[in-house]
Amino acid sequence: MSQQKCEHCKLKFDTNSMISDENGLKFCCNGCKNVYHILNESGFGEFYDRLGKNTLQPVTQSTTIADSIDYIYKNYVTKTDDGFDEIYIIIEGIHCLACIWLNEKILFNTKGVIEADINATTNKAKIVWDSNEISLKEIFEKIKLIGYNPTPYDATRAEIRANSLRREFYAKLLVGIFGIMNIMWIAIANYAGYFSGIDKDIKSVLAFGEFTLATLVLFYTGSVFFKGAIMALKTKMPNMDLLVASGASIAYVYSIYAMFSRVGETYFDSVAMIITFVFIGKYLEILSQKRATDTLDSLSSFMVSGIFVLQDGKSVEKNINEIKKGEIIILNSGQKVLIDGVVLSGEGSFDYSSLSGESIPVYKTKDDEITSGAICLNGSLTYEAKNEFKNSTLSKIINLLQNATSKKPIIQNIANAISSKFSLAILILGAISFIFWYAKTGNFSISMLIFISVIIIACPCAIALATPISSIVGLNVALKKGILFKEAKFIEDLSKCDTVIFDKTGTLTKAKLSVSKAEIYEEFDINLLYSLVLASNHPISITIKEYIKNSYENLHILKLSEIKDITAKGMSAKFENKIIYGGSYNLMKELGFDCQKSNFSNYFFVLNNKIVAKFELKDEIKDNAYELIKSLKENGLKTIMLSGDNENVVKEVARNLKIQEYKSELLPIQKAQFIENLNKKGHSVAMVGDGINDALALSYARVSICVGNGADISLEKSDIVLLGNEILNLKNAFLIAKRTYKIIKQNLIFSLIYNSLTIPLAMCGYIIPLFAALSMSFSSIIVVLNALRIKSIKEIK
Repeated sequence: MSQQKCEHCKLKFDTNSMISDENGLKFCCNGCKNVYHILNESGFGEFYDRLGKNTLQPVTQSTTIADSIDYIYKNYVTKTDDGFDEIYIIIEGIHCLACIWLNEKILFNTKGVIEADINATTNKAKIVWDSNEISLKEIFEKIKLIGYNPTPYDATRAEIRANSLRREFYAKLLVGIFGIMNIMWIAIANYAGYFSGIDKDIKSVLAFGEFTLATLVLFYTGSVFFKGAIMALKTKMPNMDLLVASGASIAYVYSIYAMFSRVGETYFDSVAMIITFVFIGKYLEILSQKRATDTLDSLSSFMVSGIFVLQDGKSVEKNINEIKKGEIIILNSGQKVLIDGVVLSGEGSFDYSSLSGESIPVYKTKDDEITSGAICLNGSLTYEAKNEFKNSTLSKIINLLQNATSKKPIIQNIANAISSKFSLAILILGAISFIFWYAKTGNFSISMLIFISVIIIACPCAIALATPISSIVGLNVALKKGILFKEAKFIEDLSKCDTVIFDKTGTLTKAKLSVSKAEIYEEFDINLLYSLVLASNHPISITIKEYIKNSYENLHILKLSEIKDITAKGMSAKFENKIIYGGSYNLMKELGFDCQKSNFSNYFFVLNNKIVAKFELKDEIKDNAYELIKSLKENGLKTIMLSGDNENVVKEVARNLKIQEYKSELLPIQKAQFIENLNKKGHSVAMVGDGINDALALSYARVSICVGNGADISLEKSDIVLLGNEILNLKNAFLIAKRTYKIIKQNLIFSLIYNSLTIPLAMCGYIIPLFAALSMSFSSIIVVLNALRIKSIKEIK
């Protein structure tokens, strides 16, 4: 039974089962037929030329768009600052640049669509449109009509895809390493035989072993380079993939010819080395893509949380996106505030550290506003939702981070920039050499040897190794010192930074309260207060307890009765029929005491209806923080501190650390704007912080750095993590980055000089392929040895 290709999807089907149009063209289904005519009538017939030999999935028609569009619009669409609608979607069915080109062309040529940006790695698209000119339903139908399936961005789907790709690359890397380790043993015998003589039959057996291993490495591990090379040719944008694929392929084809003809030498070892070494860089790239996906997914996970609302006198759980403005939300101890609102009844203490970065609990009671992103430490309350989740503070921060993450980084890859102009030139030089020598000698074998020599000796191995090997060594050295660079490119970025911005709480300070001042107004038994604070697990009570333990001896626990927790304010108890209180300014005010409100947190102790003691609390500056600031200044770096805390606290920390420039009482967006202004002035900024508010500011910095005890979201968003909460390690991070980047530049310069000297010699016929391969290998060894010098940084302690 004969088969024929569908004109649209290019898959083969039984001819009798296909349908025809008025021109006699064959299609597998009406969906493909409709899409084919839509594209050609719209002037996008070029798509099929770009598609090449690739195939598509047959178009499946769907009638569910109208049914789900209202839900999608309600839960996934947001407004831009200009009032346009915006959505992030995954376009299923994209698998090549031609698919991206087609979707972007269709969307850009659709009236009302303002922006359509598709990420080739994740298939994630950001679409902005004017709802007065086109609806979301029409946009989705446009995409569906050309055979693709748009769905709202789903974190789980992105996670699955990233994990699958990482596993695939890991398997390819293992095969490549296995191949070169075994092929080099065979190559040693071949090289020895070249000088001492070797039986041709034995040489053929060894060559076949190399051929088997090199074939596996070339076509399995190297498949990613061939795909990239094909795309480079289609888009007329030469890249390193083209150089790697062409050099390895030509060496491979010639080696097969040499193996079967028993003329000349085989270079299967060079083929395997080229592919595997360059693939290491590719593997690092895929790891960074996985981490980028993790960042967005960790933020998106907030949106799958449930919320309990008061409905007809009962507690009912709802999806976060189902909450309407005006609904009554029930909040208990330990739960997160996911929607902004106003407290109707009850009271509680809230931890805003994940949002503001500040660790001191904030008390909230009736008529107070609460902001999404906080955690209820104790107490219970009901509050009225001020808006829907998509308009909440937390949602806005998530959207800002998504926008910041989707921005294209302004980074130039030196190696790729060189090879993009270098690759085609080498192929042309090789071809010129072949033509010249064939015209001069008429000997095909000699001409081919010279051609292969040019290709092999100019192989991108040294160029490709210059960056990844140096980076790997730098990454390993850093990791041993407790510094995690999440991508190799951040080594270069950090080395170029001239300004370091610090958040205060949890970065320069310990995010742990301590007693800075104790005032005793009347003598009393300290064991009373000690026994009271022992009954509470509140951070402030724990701080007072530790202070007493360190300041007094012979402590013992007294028997207290009727111990009560006064939510978000303090506690009370009875001792020998006397009521004692311990707590905050708000508790003292409630008890009728006239206390002056301080810029610092205070803990009061009340005995016999008198305030007998007051403890001033503050966050301690981290050990070695002063040494770090001093070291950064000595190395020419400008230091700035930004904080959401009050001015007196920030000023005191800045004074102790000798930081001249600081800003206090800043909102998350203000921190981001401050960094953005520095960027516009030409500064290269590294930001050190933690908390969700810092994550927003971190996204605007060239390099974002977090300490190991920071909030999970901020750690995922950061480019560099200082493990073990050792802030002084930042000094080592700069040192490693500068040394590594310096060696990367040295390796690149060496590689260019090497190619400039050896290529002319190969073109003149002075270097045979065997020595070309040895020379290439030697250049790689020099690059590796130079990279290992990073380990000899003596200044690191």
